[in-house]
Amino acid sequence: MAKKIMTAESVTSGHPDKLADLISDSILDECLRVDPNSRVACEVMLTGDEVIIAGEITCKGFVDYKETALTAISNTGYPIQNLNFRL
Repeated sequence: MAKKIMTAESVTSGHPDKLADLISDSILDECLRVDPNSRVACEVMLTGDEVIIAGEITCKGFVDYKETALTAISNTGYPIQNLNFRL
């Protein structure tokens, strides 16, 4: 019988993956707030001072993705000055 190796990953609240998830969740929430029929496939990537928001979003209302991301970031206590966004 082959030996099985099982692994798991757990990250703390300050980890970039958690922050990226928070931003994409915030964008989804905002899209659904302005258009309950929105379809959102949003990915967020973070590195250094770069915030990259990508994906496909169908929403009949206006959503300011950068402002939504800045609000989510600042609510965690991270500084938002000097961030570069790619949308």
